[in-house]
Amino acid sequence: MSAGIAPHRNRLSLCEEEAVEIIGVIVAGIIIGLLGKFVAPGNRDNIPIWLTIICGIGGVLLGWFIYTAFGGNGSPGIDWVRWLIALAVAVVLVMIASALTARSRSSAL
Repeated sequence: MSAGIAPHRNRLSLCEEEAVEIIGVIVAGIIIGLLGKFVAPGNRDNIPIWLTIICGIGGVLLGWFIYTAFGGNGSPGIDWVRWLIALAVAVVLVMIASALTARSRSSAL
């Protein structure tokens, strides 16, 4: 009887792990996006906060993809290289978003 319950618990824990991972990516994306906006050169106040958060989430996801594509497999504890790559990607995305929103705003005026 307990054998039938164990797989159900494993499925629940996998769903819980995925939910925690998604929430973690969103929270990390918010932080990385705001840091990317702060670190980006020039005046980046012309993009809305929701776009900054999208850039941060994109930076986290693309940064982790780039990190693993070049052989990164993580390290025990905090993996600073992975986070620095995510920050660099977020900075680039914030700069691109700022350039696109500035261009669309100047053409609308």
